[in-house]
Amino acid sequence: MAKGILGRKIGMTQVFQENGDVVPVTVVQANPNIVMQLKTEANDGYDAVQLGADDKKDQRATKPEKGHAEKASTAPKRYVREFRNMNVADHEVGQEVNVNTFASGDTIDVTGVSKGKGFQGSIKRHNYAIGPKSHGSRYHRGSGALSPIDTSKVFKGTKLPGQMGGSQVTVQNLEVVQIDEGRNLLLIKGNVPGPKKGYVKVQSVSQ
Repeated sequence: MAKGILGRKIGMTQVFQENGDVVPVTVVQANPNIVMQLKTEANDGYDAVQLGADDKKDQRATKPEKGHAEKASTAPKRYVREFRNMNVADHEVGQEVNVNTFASGDTIDVTGVSKGKGFQGSIKRHNYAIGPKSHGSRYHRGSGALSPIDTSKVFKGTKLPGQMGGSQVTVQNLEVVQIDEGRNLLLIKGNVPGPKKGYVKVQSVSQ
C-alpha cells in the first residue's frame, strides 16, 4: 500500500554509486511524524491519514489546534497534511511514522511550495521568445500582440507579467536513493520544489 511522510528540505549533495556514477540528491529531513487523525468514508466522505510534523510552540498554537493534538496525545504540529492514498486500516491515531517506511529504490512524488520570485515579465514567467535586438525594435522583451484586431480586448487566461513562484508544485516519479534512519534523512534523486528548510510532502506512487 502507499506510504507517506512529511519533512523539511535541507539542501542538495551528491552520492557515489558502486560503479562510480555520481547521483545528485536532495536531502530531506523527515523526523518522526504523528498520525493526528484518521478520516473515513462514513464520517468524512473520503479516506485519508492526517500526519503532523515538528512540534509548534505552545504560545503559538490556537485552542482548536491544541484540542486536535490532545486527541493524538501529542503537541500541536507546525506542518499538517493529509494522505489520501494511504490505507486507514493500517494506522491508528497517535502512531509514529518514520523514514524506515521507505526503502532505497522506491518511486515517490514530492509536493512543496516553489520559491517565490516576485513580479516577473512574460519572458521569464512564461518562457516567451525574445524579440529582435536591433535598433528600432521596441519589443526586446515585450509580450507582443495580446489579441486580434477585431476583438480589441485581452482574453481571460492570457499569459501576462505577474507574480511568479510561491505556488504548490508536485514533482513526480522521483527515486529514493538512500535512507539514514539514525538521522531521519531521505536522499532523493534530483531536485524537489521549495527553498532550504521548506516543508515537503513525500508519498509513494499509487499502484
